[in-house]
Amino acid sequence: MLQRFLPVFAMTFFISLFVVLMQFLWRTIDDLVGKGLSIDVLGELFFYAALTFVPTALPLAVLLASLMTFGNLGEKFELTAMKASGVSLFKIMRPLIVLMVCISIGAFFFQNNLLPIAQSKMWTLLFSVRQKSPEVEIPERSFYDQIPNMNLYVEHKNPETGMLYDMIIYDVTNGLDNSRVILADSGKFSFTEDKTRLFLHLYNGEMFENLRDNSMGASSSRYMPFRRENFSDKQIYFAFDANFNRMDEGGMRSQYIGQNISQLRRSIDSISAQVDSVGGIYADELKRAPVMGIGLRRAIPGGAYTHTRERLRAEDIDLDSVFSAPTPSMAKTYLTQALSMAKRQRQEYEFRSLALNDQAKLMRRHDIELQRKFTLSFACIIFFFIGAPLGAIIKKGGLGTPLVVSVLLFIFYFIVDNAGYKMARDGKAEVWEGIWLSTIVLLPLGVFFTYKAVGDSAVFNVDAYTALLRRLTGREQPRALELKEMVMTEVQPEHALAMLEAEAAEERRVRAILAGRPRWRQRFAWKTASGLNAGLNNLVDYMSNSRDPQVINLLNRYPFRATPARLADIEETTRQLTEKFSTKNATEDKA
Repeated sequence: MLQRFLPVFAMTFFISLFVVLMQFLWRTIDDLVGKGLSIDVLGELFFYAALTFVPTALPLAVLLASLMTFGNLGEKFELTAMKASGVSLFKIMRPLIVLMVCISIGAFFFQNNLLPIAQSKMWTLLFSVRQKSPEVEIPERSFYDQIPNMNLYVEHKNPETGMLYDMIIYDVTNGLDNSRVILADSGKFSFTEDKTRLFLHLYNGEMFENLRDNSMGASSSRYMPFRRENFSDKQIYFAFDANFNRMDEGGMRSQYIGQNISQLRRSIDSISAQVDSVGGIYADELKRAPVMGIGLRRAIPGGAYTHTRERLRAEDIDLDSVFSAPTPSMAKTYLTQALSMAKRQRQEYEFRSLALNDQAKLMRRHDIELQRKFTLSFACIIFFFIGAPLGAIIKKGGLGTPLVVSVLLFIFYFIVDNAGYKMARDGKAEVWEGIWLSTIVLLPLGVFFTYKAVGDSAVFNVDAYTALLRRLTGREQPRALELKEMVMTEVQPEHALAMLEAEAAEERRVRAILAGRPRWRQRFAWKTASGLNAGLNNLVDYMSNSRDPQVINLLNRYPFRATPARLADIEETTRQLTEKFSTKNATEDKA
């Protein structure tokens, strides 16, 4: 089993990892193109990205590999042969179960020890790439704005020499008020040796520059001075760092994505203590703070007062005195000031609540990362117990059916997992509930498929589900009996009449039991109709050998399964068949 499983698992793992890496590439392609990055930088970025996406690719690889392995065994009847020789499914799966346990243990240590380092390096490198200045590649007949504080227009250029012709440059390095406009017949860009400054060599042009001083008021803006310069050869330097500068990894390692379990627990404890401390301080200040400049006081023994909100004496504050101001304008002023003060206090408390919410959200992020250290291991085991039994049930090998089933199951897992993550992140559910939601949902599915595979149940039998749906909706499949070309046993009228009389007697007995019961209680008493169904099936089996087309048509009116709603149809069909065979029996007696 290991020889069958391991090559397939290795192949599916690298295929899954390649797919998620391509998705990462399409998301970050805009940050990578046009930066002049070297091959070693790109290789390093994709290496760390591959390590980061192992938790996404590993469960999918386990699911697909187990489906393909057991699907191939079932398709070639090897699984049937092993079961026929007395080997149970669990014994067949035993080596792979041990392997899955080892993979799960390795996945846990990978999540705890290697993944934080890989994530820190990947995001540090990606942020460094995003901050790198793009290569200067000037297009023709369009404005180029990738140089900071500059817009450049070139009519055409010489690709061999790099010379640019009919240039227009808008330089806003000193602000829009002191912008420069440069026109040149030709020019050429180059970098200094350290690649920190951009050198522009221009030929035959003009430069217009505003000379507005900040000390000049708005009244003098209509007389703004400017400077005009004609040149035949001009050299200009611009600050433009074209080097690739790596960021420090220390800041990323201190984030939740760069911490292991012990570090995450210390961070959670620290943030929780900080939130509790700050929240307690805010609560004490709110209790002691006066409202609208008036302290809330209550009398205590001894005549002293303490500022508290436990009880407010009505005689301490006379709100009507506000409206007893000397003039109505002063009363309006008091109310306006009180409203402004209330708005300021509200904004202050809202700001404090936002600060506490940010800390609580940061604590949830750390807790989410802590819980995810364990979910990958359980996901691998659950996906194995879904894929292996499912492959044994569907008995389809290769890449076709297993790939479709794996993708559908993984999409379902991804949707549930993402929904749980967002609920945990936003505080709409407990962190452990959101992060373990996908595991809780998929665990019964794995148990169900394993149970069905051990019992050799036909989970994907369409006829069984169709019959169940018909029973639930009350729509039975009609019978489709036809005249037989050759009959082994002739139908005897006397025996047919005896069976019809027995069926009629059983139908009357069932009617007597159900009589007087409401419809909803008839379903609970319907177990007594088992004899009716058995007799009905025996009757149809025997009379189906009849050579009379009318008898066959009457038999087709019988339902496959007797129900209270079909008792009238059964009674009428039995009556007509009785008359038919009674007439036939009388005719034979006369003959």
